[in-house]
Amino acid sequence: MFEEASEVFDNVFKSSFPLTFIVFIPAVLILVSPLPTEAAHEFTVYRMQQYDLQGQPYGTRNAILNTEARTVEAEVLSRRCVIMRLVDFSYERYQKALRQSAGAVVIILPKNMSTMPQDIVQQFMELEPEMLATETIVPVYFALEDDELLSIYTQTLTTSSSQGSSSAAEVLIHTATANGFQMVTSGAQSKAVSDWAITSLEWLSYGADSNGSGVSMLLELARLFSRLYTYKRTHAGYNLLFFVSGGGKFNYQGTKRWLEDNLDHTDSSLLQDNVAFVLCLDTLGNGDSLHLHVSKPPKEGTTQYALLKELETVISSQYPEVKFSMVHKKINLADDTLAWEHERFGIRRLPAFTLSHLNSHREAQRSSIMDVRSVSPSSRHGVGEPPAGPYVDLRKLSRNTKLIAESLARVIYNLTEKGAPGDLQIFTEQMQVQEEQLSSMVDWLTAQPRAAQLVDKDSSVVSTLEYHLGHYLKDVRRHYVKADKRDPEFVFYDQLKQTMNAYRVKPAIFDLLLAVCIAAYLGVIYLAIQHFGVLYGVVRRITAPKTKQH
Repeated sequence: MFEEASEVFDNVFKSSFPLTFIVFIPAVLILVSPLPTEAAHEFTVYRMQQYDLQGQPYGTRNAILNTEARTVEAEVLSRRCVIMRLVDFSYERYQKALRQSAGAVVIILPKNMSTMPQDIVQQFMELEPEMLATETIVPVYFALEDDELLSIYTQTLTTSSSQGSSSAAEVLIHTATANGFQMVTSGAQSKAVSDWAITSLEWLSYGADSNGSGVSMLLELARLFSRLYTYKRTHAGYNLLFFVSGGGKFNYQGTKRWLEDNLDHTDSSLLQDNVAFVLCLDTLGNGDSLHLHVSKPPKEGTTQYALLKELETVISSQYPEVKFSMVHKKINLADDTLAWEHERFGIRRLPAFTLSHLNSHREAQRSSIMDVRSVSPSSRHGVGEPPAGPYVDLRKLSRNTKLIAESLARVIYNLTEKGAPGDLQIFTEQMQVQEEQLSSMVDWLTAQPRAAQLVDKDSSVVSTLEYHLGHYLKDVRRHYVKADKRDPEFVFYDQLKQTMNAYRVKPAIFDLLLAVCIAAYLGVIYLAIQHFGVLYGVVRRITAPKTKQH
């Protein structure tokens, strides 16, 4: 009876072994195989500016990326895409990535800049000019944070931090089992854009205070004075010319070429006949200070001096909370770039100055990506804590617009000599500054990419501003600037806005370990088959029932 049971067991074991062998191998491969490669996330990135100005290269020289992601905590960054959040950014970490020849650097920006601590924003703004001035072949991208991108960063940080473990075995096991991300950009290598024209409607991308505030103010001044100049009895003895200049961040190329066309290539123009003064508006959407920047102090008895005095009169009589001063700085032609736009006019012996709430042209916010319109509704109306970094306070922008309009009106109508008191207000009631229009214009300007490489003659930025100017002014024309082909003063490059894909992958060492495991498994199976008789005997002895001894 026991022998029959043993034979049945033997037959079952023999018949089931091939089936077990066939089923077991796929099960092992499924359990240990890597996750299939899949697109984990697709997001938009903005490459750091790349241009040449007066023969000097600026910014990143590369635009292609196809490499594995790491955070700066990893020991080895060579040929890796280094991801870092703005809150963790430092120049030392940035330089570490460059020194190790990283494949790329991706800086993740928060959606709402007002949530960032003031010291971090200020530190980054101070580093931006140095980053841009340092030519590098490592592509540098900026991306806005979202949940998936933050998850990618967190997983990559875990992988990178594990490389500093004390045990080599822990590092090997974690590296083999962790998920990685392959960062890939779409598009081709960046190349110079030939025959690109700067239209006189351009500033740094998304600049809110610099210089979206100045453009919004100029449009409002055009509206106010067009009302006055509509009627003969209120038409002043001065012609007013409004110019929205392009290429401001590229050494004021739009203004430079416009002056050349009006002074060097024509027999007669408004500029040659008589210019009382040129007033440039730059960064006027915040602060309780106003600075009149001049290259040469105006002489008493001139119209420029009259404007200076009228600004002082209006401020002391109507806006005593504003601190006003004149800042004198000579033009330094040895510098690669001019400090303020009025210096372009000063070089051509036209009396000019710049009004700004900044007391120095070196203020970081004039050319910072932190200058965005990401403020809370309470901050927009002057209530609550102000956000970190530069921003536009609509109440102060409206106040400054009214202040400048009143001062200009007192000059062109000669009100002081006519005995008008300092607190006399011209722009009231139906003629008052429209804060809602200023707000909508600033919001619209800061929602449009306005980098020179992105604004062509068919751009909505150009057509919309042209429409608004044409609504209040006569003979509105566009002015285009192209670089000289033989000796270009500026060269722009494409591929500023790209799509990046983060693909979820297993690290390369996983394939090696998987191959070792499969080889070991097949080796065991081979030995089991070769010595099947011995194995069968052992199994039979283990599973055979023990007989009772009587």
